[in-house]
Amino acid sequence: MKKLEKWSEQIGKLFEKGKPLHPFHALFDALDTFLLTPKEVTGRGCHIRDAVDMKRTMITVMIALFPPLLVGLWNIGYQHFLSMGMTVSLWEAFFFGFLKWLPLVITVYVSGLTVEIIFAQRRGHQVAEGFFVTGFLIPMILPPDIPLWIVALATIFAVIFGKEVFGGTGYNFLNPALLARAFIFFAYPTVISGDQVWIAEKADSYSGATPLAEAMIGNIAQLPSIAELCIGNIPGSIGETSKIAILIGALLLVFTRVANLKIMLSVIAGGLTMGFIFNLIGTLPIMEIPAYQQLLMGGFLFGTVYMATDPVTGPHTSQGKILYGFLIGIFAILIRVANKGYPEGMMLAILLMNIFAPLIDYCVIQLNIRKRLRRNHA
Repeated sequence: MKKLEKWSEQIGKLFEKGKPLHPFHALFDALDTFLLTPKEVTGRGCHIRDAVDMKRTMITVMIALFPPLLVGLWNIGYQHFLSMGMTVSLWEAFFFGFLKWLPLVITVYVSGLTVEIIFAQRRGHQVAEGFFVTGFLIPMILPPDIPLWIVALATIFAVIFGKEVFGGTGYNFLNPALLARAFIFFAYPTVISGDQVWIAEKADSYSGATPLAEAMIGNIAQLPSIAELCIGNIPGSIGETSKIAILIGALLLVFTRVANLKIMLSVIAGGLTMGFIFNLIGTLPIMEIPAYQQLLMGGFLFGTVYMATDPVTGPHTSQGKILYGFLIGIFAILIRVANKGYPEGMMLAILLMNIFAPLIDYCVIQLNIRKRLRRNHA
């Protein structure tokens, strides 16, 4: 490691201001930050300093993403060969899925980091570590066979209009990964909806309907079992299918305190509440699905663990986090059941609450101020 640091210092001098490679210093900084500990630290004010920095936090999130990713890669191959009527080994299915996922993640990182580096170069800033997680998330919420040029376009849109126009990482109020998915959903709906897109190279005679798609048309009897929903051997995006793998990632995030447990639990509470309300109404087949089963369908749990807990786009007050998460759960199930045009309600619910997160914080703070004023005047 010391040799790598020494090499970095020597090469870095070529990218200093006035040197021939200075126009590419943002690119060098991105690579240097990825391989080594960031060199810039807080230099003024009172701060608690420890070994935790942005890079370590982002790496922890990426490690927590590996369980659903690994199961998702296997499931891509499993669903493909199942549609073909073929039985293959675990490793053959996993390798097929890996070959489908690799072009997606390369496309996202190349297109997204290019935009990040251009903006960092123009502003004279460092390339923020946040995109390393965003670039990991985007392929996990997309179909395996989606055209790469659409992925690149959506990533560029998300980075520019979701982050950079507001000042970059830390100033964005929308989750960039979900913004990329929303862009594809509204601009190119046929490549991210329907029964044809969720199984790679699907046989024409095989149904590729996801559990949400079956529920939308009232085929409640055709829904996968609870065991299948938990294991993840069902059609769906790469990261959302295995609920067991998602819970493993959630335990890691909670144990390391990278993600907020209050938000996760409040999202689940909101989803269960709305699910129970629809169970009581029961006028449509989808309303009869048990509330707990609603949480196991689609991207509800994946969004709860990895998207709703984004510290940048969520509230910062303790009470605000509880309300924020509860409303996400309410709206996710409400949109899913009440509007058949948007079966994956989790995406829209989180983006909607991202917009209202500052207002939630403001209201919580004002309420606390009024309570203190009343207490002082009492």
